[in-house]
Amino acid sequence: MCFSFVENTIAQVNDTLQKKEKVNDLEEVVVSGQYNQQSVDQSVFEVKVITQEQIARQGGNNLADILNQTLNITIIPNASTGKSGVQLFGLDAQYFKILVDNIPLINDEGMGNNTDLTQINLDDIERIEIVEGAMGVQYGANAVSGVINIITKKSTSKKWEVVPYIQEETVGSEYNWVDKGRHIQSVKMGHNFNDKLYANGIFTRNNFNGFWGDKEGEHHLYDDGKRGYEWLPKDQYTVKSLWNYKTDNFRAFYKFEYFDETTNRYAEEVRENHDPATDLTYPVASDEEFSSERIFNHLNINGKFFKHVLYDVSLSYQQQKRNVETYNYRIRTGEKFDVASFVYESRKAWYSKGNFSNFLPNKKSDFQLGYEVTSINGFASAISGMYSSENIARTLDSYDVFASSELVFSDKFSLRPGARALFSSNFNTQVALSVSAKYILDNGVEVRGILGTSPRLPSYEELYTYLVDVNHDVRGNVTLNPEQGTSAFLHLKKKYKVQDWYMSSKLSGWYMNVKDRIELAIINQSPLQYQYTNIDKYNAWGLTFTHAAMLHNFRVNAGATFSGVSQVMETEEDYNDDYLYALQLNTNVSYTVPKWNTTFSAYLKYTGPQYQYVQQTNDAGETVLFRGKQLDFSWLDATVKKSFFDNKLQATLGARNILDITSVNTTAVSGGAHTDAASSLMLGYGRSYFIKLLYNFNF
Repeated sequence: MCFSFVENTIAQVNDTLQKKEKVNDLEEVVVSGQYNQQSVDQSVFEVKVITQEQIARQGGNNLADILNQTLNITIIPNASTGKSGVQLFGLDAQYFKILVDNIPLINDEGMGNNTDLTQINLDDIERIEIVEGAMGVQYGANAVSGVINIITKKSTSKKWEVVPYIQEETVGSEYNWVDKGRHIQSVKMGHNFNDKLYANGIFTRNNFNGFWGDKEGEHHLYDDGKRGYEWLPKDQYTVKSLWNYKTDNFRAFYKFEYFDETTNRYAEEVRENHDPATDLTYPVASDEEFSSERIFNHLNINGKFFKHVLYDVSLSYQQQKRNVETYNYRIRTGEKFDVASFVYESRKAWYSKGNFSNFLPNKKSDFQLGYEVTSINGFASAISGMYSSENIARTLDSYDVFASSELVFSDKFSLRPGARALFSSNFNTQVALSVSAKYILDNGVEVRGILGTSPRLPSYEELYTYLVDVNHDVRGNVTLNPEQGTSAFLHLKKKYKVQDWYMSSKLSGWYMNVKDRIELAIINQSPLQYQYTNIDKYNAWGLTFTHAAMLHNFRVNAGATFSGVSQVMETEEDYNDDYLYALQLNTNVSYTVPKWNTTFSAYLKYTGPQYQYVQQTNDAGETVLFRGKQLDFSWLDATVKKSFFDNKLQATLGARNILDITSVNTTAVSGGAHTDAASSLMLGYGRSYFIKLLYNFNF
């Protein structure tokens, strides 16, 4: 994200300006991929940082709210499930990891990957770190395109902190206090028992009443296709607790989180049950209620032994369970009957990771040793419709060891090679390699190069799908091999001053390659049969340029990405491996009026047309390949944030999706097995407005 990069690099140019503006997050430290906490400038990796202040200015409550304006990231909401997925460099959420305090977060479909961004709220976030490119050595399998590491707050400068807030938001033009709009309430309580022990607790409710659009909600009585919602309603509850103990050479923290989400799906079809004798109807519909529960435990200890050797060890137990309740619903009376409940998906995971570094007392070289152990017991029910009549329960155990060394040849040049061996109970041994380098030129230009690899393990769906009936024959493949991803990044960055303007510019070039990509392929024409198999090749390259300027209380940031993607399925007789090109632009501006204690901000992102080769049946019944196109669109947000009563009360007013985008036409989507391709892609529910009020009872 170009604005996060700027606020953490430009600001380091001038310490006087930092003090003048009272910005305490400009000397930002990062932990992602580091031996220990380092400043952004010292890091061998290029780490983008989104600070707590930036999150507050955007009025973001979950990860989808914040990442929507980020270059190279595309948020993909799903109105029919209520989930929001994400693409990074054109690769979907299977190819990157979401971490919380350096450990992968469990979810309905994976461990770290395939995460629903709307299920990650930001009520205790200190910063978000984004590292692009294959990070297999540092974070193991499925970190092909990068990682997003959420760092949580673990201390306060006050004896007591009590921070409640509320946020009210329209959903498009829809809003009331009862059954329309988005309603958020949260309270945080923290206490420093002494200079060593801190604890807090957080409760948050996020109530999204769905987007009605042309629908009439759950109480609609007629079979005219208008019952239900265009975007499903859902209710989220989150409870968190933290205990943090620290001394000069030791720290331990324990984090607990309980997350509960309920999503309702209301059928369009209504059985009106007309009674001729009374000329009355007794309408009934068949509905579903999905509930997701996540339990997250994380114990971390870090410090020194033998006076200088650093250790950082985490132990985590996580569980996510998704239930479904199916029932018939008498709409007039609100009565449920024929109720049946099932465990839809479930995952339990034991996880531990340890890093050990600073073995050598000199500052010219060091090495790191580490391990990562994961045991996942997964379950998917046949009631999901994706599997055979038998439920799918499998255990995946992985045991990784990794090592890297850091060689500091001078103040200008350092190098870090690394390797990881990945041992698994289900797949052959995998290897991840990386080498990173940093060099500072005489003119102050910082050069960083990163070359890395990471495997991507097959998912449950790819391994065990069994959709076989009179209309479908789609099967998984338990013999699938892990995909192999490789990436190379080169970053050039310079900070400088032009008159009173503080400037920062960065040019990044990148190349990504994924071999043995898993896709659905036709294995038999008559009868038509599909199976997941390792047949695809994926290549992508791109250039990203970001520039920022800051003058006193005014900041402006702009960025552009030009990228090309080539994708080939080996089973296609008439394939085309040409690169298809796309453009993204973003900019944001902010201006602070000190005497008003007010900051005005605006964020704009343009996503240009996107292309993909897709198969289509022509009038002669032949399958041909053509270049599909998704039309371009722009996303504009704006906020005003003002503080009152010596910064105790903070009010944020904002508008999202000011250009009122709802969907974009596309021919760049392939149809599935026996399903037609979609003609449009839903992106949002229109222009929305919000107000957030937060009060700090700190003493």
